[in-house]
Amino acid sequence: MIRPRAICLFRREDSILVAFGLDPRTGGQYARTLGGGIEFGERAEDALRREMREELAADIRDPQLLGVLENIFEIERQRHHEIIFVFDAAFADPALYDRSELPVNESACIAPARWVPIDAFSDELPVYPRGVIDLLRRNPRT
Repeated sequence: MIRPRAICLFRREDSILVAFGLDPRTGGQYARTLGGGIEFGERAEDALRREMREELAADIRDPQLLGVLENIFEIERQRHHEIIFVFDAAFADPALYDRSELPVNESACIAPARWVPIDAFSDELPVYPRGVIDLLRRNPRT
């Protein structure tokens, strides 16, 4: 089954806001972008707004589609296939940019969301879905 998702890349200078999870295969930590599934009959942008309210209790403004990624992966011997709409947006409340951490209402997250410099992502701290950093670099803020 293919799962459609909408995610947001919030930017603060050279950093993006990410949450954290544990890889069940390696036990290592990874970064994950914020967002989630698109429900049947829901547009990607509407799902993005809903997910930001659910995960961060925050409203967003000016969402812009950066691109679409396709992610095929395996976890615990189950294959997954996602089509991911990647948005850039801003928080409606600018005070959220001043906070170093934001609580995340998502069971897969092991810690609050934090601002992480784009150059900090590596094999030791991967960011999922793969390809989001390339999208950011191809779409610099003006």
